[in-house]
Amino acid sequence: MDGLTELTDKVRSHLQAGGAGLAHSIRLDLRGEGVIRVEGSTVSNDPDPADLVISVSRKDLEALAKGSLNPMTAAITGRLKVSDMGLAMSLMPEVRALLAARTGDA
Repeated sequence: MDGLTELTDKVRSHLQAGGAGLAHSIRLDLRGEGVIRVEGSTVSNDPDPADLVISVSRKDLEALAKGSLNPMTAAITGRLKVSDMGLAMSLMPEVRALLAARTGDA
């Protein structure tokens, strides 16, 4: 299984296990490796518009998930970009859970 497919499946499994979807759509842009889009409890690799777009490399995504990269530091240095900082802050618990799904920590 390639990395994007594996990551997409982990996010999908995490949402199915939790039983509730997200109130806003989120698109993770993995900078050249593809996208993962979550709307409600639907997870796809479609690059459709979303309420919140998070642009980050896969390496930095993994570092964020493990806690070895601070999200504010990543944003300030340009390693992490978000389309709407206010929405990103309000969705932080959901985004953290999705990131944890990547490493199996959820």
